[in-house]
Amino acid sequence: MWVAGVDGCRAGWIAVLMRVDEPQAYRIVTVPTLAAIADAPEKPEVIAVDMPIGLPERTQGSGRLPEQLIRPLLGQRQSSVFAIPSRRAVEAEDYGEACTIAAATSEPSRKVSRQGFAIFPKIREIDALLRARPDLVTRVYEVHPELAFWALNNAKALDQPKKVKGVPYGPGMALRRGLLKQSGLLPDHLIHAPPPRGAAADDLLDALAGLTVALDIARGGGQPFPDPPGRDVHGLPVAIWTLRRS
Repeated sequence: MWVAGVDGCRAGWIAVLMRVDEPQAYRIVTVPTLAAIADAPEKPEVIAVDMPIGLPERTQGSGRLPEQLIRPLLGQRQSSVFAIPSRRAVEAEDYGEACTIAAATSEPSRKVSRQGFAIFPKIREIDALLRARPDLVTRVYEVHPELAFWALNNAKALDQPKKVKGVPYGPGMALRRGLLKQSGLLPDHLIHAPPPRGAAADDLLDALAGLTVALDIARGGGQPFPDPPGRDVHGLPVAIWTLRRS
């Protein structure tokens, strides 16, 4: 069985595919579409992707329930968990329009952050893919790298940021690589591999974090927030997954 950890990047998507019981068998790729990962020759049975899945018609409080549940766990890293607005707002391609719709479909009224708006095209892509291909719904799981690292860090928030002012922060990157090494799930040369063209070092690191969750889910583990996952009006799951804690 193959699994994949996936993150968005300049080239589209970066994925690390790995055979579950053979960690030395892996491949790092960048592809323009998420469908290309689902349809890769390895046919990964678990795809853990750092992108929201399942959109609300309206939002109550600070985003979807998964975001509200995991944010308090992450301490100073909780700002990395964007509040995803309503489906109609995500479908808007103009920032001003997205803000207007988001404010009208949220309680309390909330507009859209620029950072959140920047990932709307990828949210629309994964939403359209899963709605068009229901067979993928049982293979694709939403993850968040900082929640994966929280689990790898014995359910403790990390005290170092991954990036500072948009630039990878050496100590924070090293801390996360250390947690990946300590997990024993990934080979050392993969943890320290250079990113492929079209992706940055932090994109690869986030894909590796997703890969650890994918491996755990494939082995019968995994922990969703909330548990059990919710569903949106199209039947897509609404949950952020991480590794099961022993």
